[in-house]
Amino acid sequence: MPSGRVFGGQVLGQAVIAAERTVPEGRAAHSMHGYFLRPGDATRDITFSVDRIHDGRSFSARRTQAYQEGEPIFSMIASFQAEGAGLDHAAAMPEGVPGPDEVAPLHPSAGAQHPLSRRLLDDRPVEVRHVLPDIYLRPDAERRPTNIAWVRARRSLPDDPALHRAAIAYISDITIQEPIMRAHGIEWVRSGLKLASLDSALWWHRPARVDDWLLYVQESPSASGGRGLATGRMYTRDGMLVASIAQEVVIRVP
Repeated sequence: MPSGRVFGGQVLGQAVIAAERTVPEGRAAHSMHGYFLRPGDATRDITFSVDRIHDGRSFSARRTQAYQEGEPIFSMIASFQAEGAGLDHAAAMPEGVPGPDEVAPLHPSAGAQHPLSRRLLDDRPVEVRHVLPDIYLRPDAERRPTNIAWVRARRSLPDDPALHRAAIAYISDITIQEPIMRAHGIEWVRSGLKLASLDSALWWHRPARVDDWLLYVQESPSASGGRGLATGRMYTRDGMLVASIAQEVVIRVP
């Protein structure tokens, strides 16, 4: 990610919070679909505008636009639902994955040599522990279209479910590009690599705390035309499926 740009996950999380503040009490975000329209400038303020599209008996819909200097940089529609009972099943968490205490944190040497890993190590409020070897300095030798990492907030968060949902949106944009890169043997320090998020979709299934470890399981079913698709699932440590994610990125390699 070029220095000076706004992290996409930040815009996602802030857009979700902005929309959630306008819905009737007792309704929680269950899905969002957003498009990144322009790169955000980290030195400029972001203004969020929320349109009330629909308020029904059980569901509400909101459109959120993010602007810088009057230009839209992000557009999202999110849906909110009043809590209710219904059918319940979930895809199982992969077996045999080492726990977060068995996985080493990112090594400082990676951060010393690449801006993205520096931001993951030092600047971001999220800790990342790769289950597979990280690809900051060297590619994945196995060329597999998958990635697995433990993620959590570095500090305790208030007991506000809306804040934790927004934090999941923030975290969803971390490492989601890596299954595409792993499939093609690309490392983050690759000279001339250009990569940017085009869109993002997120479904919140069950509540969870982001200041405890979540397992982020990702895969890439396809890459073509200079774009790559990645999907992900987040689980609590005890195996509860929390969220599903899909994101398309533009990726160009010399």
